[in-house]
Amino acid sequence: MVVGFHVTGDERGRWAVLEVTGELDMVTSPMLRQRVHDVVAEGQHSLVLDLSDVLFCDSSGVSVLVAARRLMCSCQGRLRLILPAQGAVDGSHVNRVLGALGVRRLFDCHPDLDSATGDEPRPLSA
Repeated sequence: MVVGFHVTGDERGRWAVLEVTGELDMVTSPMLRQRVHDVVAEGQHSLVLDLSDVLFCDSSGVSVLVAARRLMCSCQGRLRLILPAQGAVDGSHVNRVLGALGVRRLFDCHPDLDSATGDEPRPLSA
């Protein structure tokens, strides 16, 4: 395992939750990809990725997030991301990267775990 990068799993109601910590890059993104596939292989189709403590995310990390979204859609599942406005030191790095690339709108983003694991309908956002 790469030092400083961790993916821990938990369950919250009907949701599998993967909490990601550290840098999501070319070296670490395959580990997250595998954990997402493991969750689906175990029969879970509601997944929350808590990216609050991700300090860095490069294009390979974004690619894993897009692939996770595609996988969850293919099995008629749900994927939600936790991207708080203030997280990972000065603000969610992943939030800024997804926004800069114009792909943040593809994801169902939430500010915290309670919001992400709730089943209240949310308005669509651009």
